[in-house]
Amino acid sequence: MPSCTALRMGRVGVDIITTSNRCANCHLLRSRFLPSTALSHRSTLLTLRTTSTSTSISLSRKIFSASLAMGDSKAVPIKEMPLGLDTTTEEEYASQSKLLQEFTSIPSIDKAWTFKSDDGIGSQAMFSISQTNLLANKRRKSILSTHIFKDNNSSVNFRWSPFPVEMTGVSTIVPSPSGSKLFVVRNPESESPSQFEIWGSSQLEKEFHIPQSVHGSVYTDGWFEGISWNSDETLIAYVAEEPSPSKPTFNDLGYKKGGSSDKDCSSWKGQGDWEEEWGETYAGKRQPALFVININSGEVQAVKGIKKSLSIGQVVWAPSTKDMHQYLVFVGWSSDTRKLGIKYCYNRPCALYAVKAPIYKSEANELELKDSSTEDVPVFNLTQQISSAFFPRFSPDGKCLVFLSARSSVDSGAHSATDSLHRIDWSTDVTLWSSAKIVDVIPVVMSAENGHLPGLYCSSFLSNPWLSDGCTMIISSFWRSCQVILSVNVLSMEVLRISPAESKFSWNVLTLDGDNIVAVSSSPVNVPQIKYGCIVEKKTKAAAWNWLDVSSSIFKCSEKVRSLLSSLQFSIMEIPVKDVSDCLTKGASKPFEAIFVSSSSKKSDACDPLIVILHGGPHSVSLTSFSKSSAFFSSIGFSLLIVNYRGSLGFGEEALQSLPGKVGQQDVNDVLTAIDHVIDKGLASPSKITVLGGSHGGFLTTHLIGQAPDKFVAAAVRNPVCNLALMVGTTDIPDWCYVEACGSKGKDIFSEAPSADYLTLLHSKSPISHLSKVKTPTLFLLGAQDLRVPVSNGLQYARALREKGGEVKVIVFPNDVHEIGRPQSDFESFLNIGVWFRKGDQEHKLSNSNRRLGNKLRSGKMHEVEGALVESCGRSSSFEK
Repeated sequence: MPSCTALRMGRVGVDIITTSNRCANCHLLRSRFLPSTALSHRSTLLTLRTTSTSTSISLSRKIFSASLAMGDSKAVPIKEMPLGLDTTTEEEYASQSKLLQEFTSIPSIDKAWTFKSDDGIGSQAMFSISQTNLLANKRRKSILSTHIFKDNNSSVNFRWSPFPVEMTGVSTIVPSPSGSKLFVVRNPESESPSQFEIWGSSQLEKEFHIPQSVHGSVYTDGWFEGISWNSDETLIAYVAEEPSPSKPTFNDLGYKKGGSSDKDCSSWKGQGDWEEEWGETYAGKRQPALFVININSGEVQAVKGIKKSLSIGQVVWAPSTKDMHQYLVFVGWSSDTRKLGIKYCYNRPCALYAVKAPIYKSEANELELKDSSTEDVPVFNLTQQISSAFFPRFSPDGKCLVFLSARSSVDSGAHSATDSLHRIDWSTDVTLWSSAKIVDVIPVVMSAENGHLPGLYCSSFLSNPWLSDGCTMIISSFWRSCQVILSVNVLSMEVLRISPAESKFSWNVLTLDGDNIVAVSSSPVNVPQIKYGCIVEKKTKAAAWNWLDVSSSIFKCSEKVRSLLSSLQFSIMEIPVKDVSDCLTKGASKPFEAIFVSSSSKKSDACDPLIVILHGGPHSVSLTSFSKSSAFFSSIGFSLLIVNYRGSLGFGEEALQSLPGKVGQQDVNDVLTAIDHVIDKGLASPSKITVLGGSHGGFLTTHLIGQAPDKFVAAAVRNPVCNLALMVGTTDIPDWCYVEACGSKGKDIFSEAPSADYLTLLHSKSPISHLSKVKTPTLFLLGAQDLRVPVSNGLQYARALREKGGEVKVIVFPNDVHEIGRPQSDFESFLNIGVWFRKGDQEHKLSNSNRRLGNKLRSGKMHEVEGALVESCGRSSSFEK
């Protein structure tokens, strides 16, 4: 197709006149910075014009062709390209997508359980594994079993089953305490019944279908989720959606009195009253309620006495009481007014409650339900003295109840903060429960000295976290930029870091095997590795642990991926705070950290291009654990600077609480300080920096490209917060906007109807207030079903940026929520980021070459123009290869 190109470089105009198809090798001259459209091998005339002269020179076909010698000058048929793609970009997509698929296919372990072996020799373990299935757009789940033989504290042998067994259609599985039974839940995808299965060691023993009139899907979300066997393994308590409320029915005569539950083609169901939901990821989910099933009869009973205003979760059976009744302990979240978003938000007040379980009596070796509908069932609030209590766990002897608390989060308004661990000495007298004293086991750590526990930061507990002494828990917690394994004696309050203190890897406990630990360890450049921990010196005060490598093919990856990862290295950098005079607390003035990932085999003195990666929250943390997307970016030639700015989890409460009220300032300055730190060390080039963030990380990214407009050659954001004034009226967490913009006082002044003054303040704290200065080409990846940062936030900023002439690319995933976690969407998202950043880096190189060409033209050194053109074309050829 005939075309004509004009490259404009400052005050110099360069017209390249061509009458043939474009050259693939030189395609990148058609850059963001240089709005050209074609360049041909057959071009024979180059006209150069400057503002001071009107000089024309003719380059011979021989000379010009020499600069393009690596291409094919023959015309090629025009082929249809996907929207937004050209030949070079399509080839880059093909190359990167193949590598990304190899990273994406690496499996992960979701859960693990251990059991006593039938023969009494060793033990057995079962691992729940998930793997991305891109074609089906789902996670494929399977179970892999193994026998564990421990010879001594320096040797362990895992004998794996030859193949995993796929768990098709399974929502969750929960073994019984003895390990003799397995409870399998299959949630329906429509209005069909929930399916429960009870499996023995070799066969299906029971199967039950629970209709929607009893309850909806069982909660398997990891938060409200709670499934618990009683001690004799005859009853299972669980949390499920309450039954659907009755809705009005209409027919051709209008309203149908009495309604109908039957499907009738001559009538239809109305919508009924709208009900509040728990926000992001809970759209369409009904209130979580508590149920008990008798696995002998299949009878399901809703637990009575619980107020409608309580959402239920995390249920466990309580030890036996004096009155011989069985009780359930659960977490309750009150929702008398609006239900604010609860996903990732630990600042929602909650308490532990105890309630009597449905009463059964034994007759003829069968359990029958005793009618208790007329009884007054009391519900005991066990934690009235504290604003937050969750993850309840009873000690093996039943003498104490341990739980986690996010009271620092609830009291300050920050969506996540430093946790605390507590104990209640459990009484068999139910009348003493409500007045039981709450003992602090691990208090909130405000600021810790180096090497000491920075605070407790737990995202989950094991269902059975206890060692055989009955008082020591094994838990995982964030420790600055790492995750570590801790042992906690809930009686003596002794806390020990038992994963290797010198390790910079992240460690996560999977399950316990008696007094041994099955864990997983990984780093940004090392795929996960199963570890087996053994106590070496049990009698000493600080018991020593020996960590053994376990041979496993679970995390098997391709030889190419292994080779690429072996050429990488990582370190944890301490970044001094730039201006400690602004710090109001000791913890806020301490250094923060950044994880730096780079090539371990540099071929030249030139630095690789850098991606600055920013976590969301802002009160979350980037760990030194393996990330498939980050490893992918490292493997395509980028160094990574992963910044844990002040306000991140894992660094103590004072550092965390220093950020609310200062977002867009303190966090932005911390990131810029971290960038300057690696530049000063010669680890990054100031002209080859890109930036990536999601949610609050997107807030930071869009702030950075506005406040430091010449710093970044490209940016990418996933569901970014761009305008707090817009977000506050559309998000499921409007209180977050107030707290992060105004500080902890924001939780008290939060209103569904913000004043004009507060809207002005929110706008001033937002990236959109700096939009006029933005120069950086920016990629937006947005989930259309996002309730946390609705798609309107990113679209408004992208449209405004495009309106002022900025370069913008937007991809909207119509069925994705805030995480953009559906397999195909996740894949396409990170693939586009990789291509966008590679393109930005290469176009920056071309821009520099063309800038040098312009300088030569302005200086009148026409004899050097040919060399500059050859260099420019050579760069584009190199990129394509």
